[in-house]
Amino acid sequence: VGAAYYLTFTGVPGTATYYALIMTVYTWIAEGAWFSLGYPYSFIVVPMWIPSAILMDLVYWATKKNKHSLILMGGVLCGMSMSMFNMTNLLTIDDP
Repeated sequence: VGAAYYLTFTGVPGTATYYALIMTVYTWIAEGAWFSLGYPYSFIVVPMWIPSAILMDLVYWATKKNKHSLILMGGVLCGMSMSMFNMTNLLTIDDP
């Protein structure tokens, strides 16, 4: 949602992917904190932000005339793809 509003109100293509890169770095920092607490590295799962944000940027380019359709279509694409990417990511962790 943050990436959608960031992209909508700045109007600059690529800002959703930039926002996702910032979120990815924050997630890596959080992953490092969990790892420093003693959790095994293969047990920590981080969300995948960038592929969904790339879809959001593509929707922005497709719907430049109507910002409401960006929020609707981009949000649906981003929300549906993010859960798919993260479920695939969950398959890679070790059982406790």
